[in-house]
Amino acid sequence: MAWTYLFLAGACEIVATTLFRYTDGFTKLVPTVAFFAIGIFSFYLLNKSLTGIPLGTAYAIWTGIGAAGTALIGIAFYQEPTSAMRIVSLVMLIAGIVGLKLFHA
Repeated sequence: MAWTYLFLAGACEIVATTLFRYTDGFTKLVPTVAFFAIGIFSFYLLNKSLTGIPLGTAYAIWTGIGAAGTALIGIAFYQEPTSAMRIVSLVMLIAGIVGLKLFHA
């Protein structure tokens, strides 16, 4: 169950960081409230995952999911750069996340 919490926390992190772009410097109420609510829920789920996953592993995976997912959202929906080195870097980041999951002791 800890891994489920962790992956859900990562998904919430992607949603929260994507919402961040719509807060307009925290001047738009609905996106700002949604950003903070989902962000807090992400932290809650991260904390729940710590019952079965060491903090260092959980934090690395959580931030990796958030970073890779947000970058992929940016590429897919916001015309962010898709240079070869950026794609290679994302693949390496995702490989690192998978490695942390596979070699978790």
